[in-house]
Amino acid sequence: MSRPEGLERLVRQVPDFPVPGVLFRDITPLLADAGALAESVDAMCQPWLDARVEIVASMEARGFLFGTAVATRLKAGFVPVRKAGKLPWSTFGTPYRLEYGEDVLEMHQDAFTPGARVLLVDDVIATGGTAAAVVALIEQLGGVVVGAQFLIEIAGLGGRAHLAGYDLRAVITYT
Repeated sequence: MSRPEGLERLVRQVPDFPVPGVLFRDITPLLADAGALAESVDAMCQPWLDARVEIVASMEARGFLFGTAVATRLKAGFVPVRKAGKLPWSTFGTPYRLEYGEDVLEMHQDAFTPGARVLLVDDVIATGGTAAAVVALIEQLGGVVVGAQFLIEIAGLGGRAHLAGYDLRAVITYT
């Protein structure tokens, strides 16, 4: 279990949220601590400093918090991935499964040029359905997935298996 001191202590565990049986990892205390937030963003950027990332793609909503910060540090563009009907232009969409439901994610059809080197960034990978859907969208647009970076990985839920073959990194890992 990788748990960087100072960061892990600021991740609150909330049992039975949003549904019974789910242990939610609440990052809002970490976000409220300026030093921990900066340390988190630095740790998320470190593996990708020499990866020639051109675009960071993140899904709403917490992914946007880290995705824009990582994109800025890596001097890359940022592409938002949103739920169906939230983007104002022509989109590609794909359905995906959450830990506790289903939804559709969309990305603008002109979000980046084919061949762009894209890094997926989000706060948490759990079952991996959301991340796998974003990878599918990136590749549908002709992007090259450089890797996937998360603040937290909940390894016991098997999300990593949905991104087999991709370079997946997490700052904090729970079993």
